[in-house]
Amino acid sequence: QVQLVESGGGLVQPGGSLRLSCAASGRIFSTSSMGWYRQAPGKQRELVAIIYSSGSRNYAESVKGRFTISRDNAKNTVYLQMNSLKPEDSADYYCNALNNGTPYWGQGTQVTVSS
Repeated sequence: QVQLVESGGGLVQPGGSLRLSCAASGRIFSTSSMGWYRQAPGKQRELVAIIYSSGSRNYAESVKGRFTISRDNAKNTVYLQMNSLKPEDSADYYCNALNNGTPYWGQGTQVTVSS
């Protein structure tokens, strides 16, 4: 059983920063693609950033230059550093692991960007 536990969400002012963390249990982390998705009220869940087991990364256009995804295989943890946050970044953020075609999801952490 794979479990993903997100942390680091909260309330931040526009222009501020947050770092999300996702700790994974199980033995699949190092061979999994790890991603961060977000879902705002009334909108579909969207991919924010993904980091492959090779270390290569992709980002949504809306967050390029502001967000950075990274992983620490020794700690089974993936991070999302979010800088220059905007109100439109407000959403529930979900961690995802994809291993051999099987997806796993965390429970989500809320990010609110507001003054």
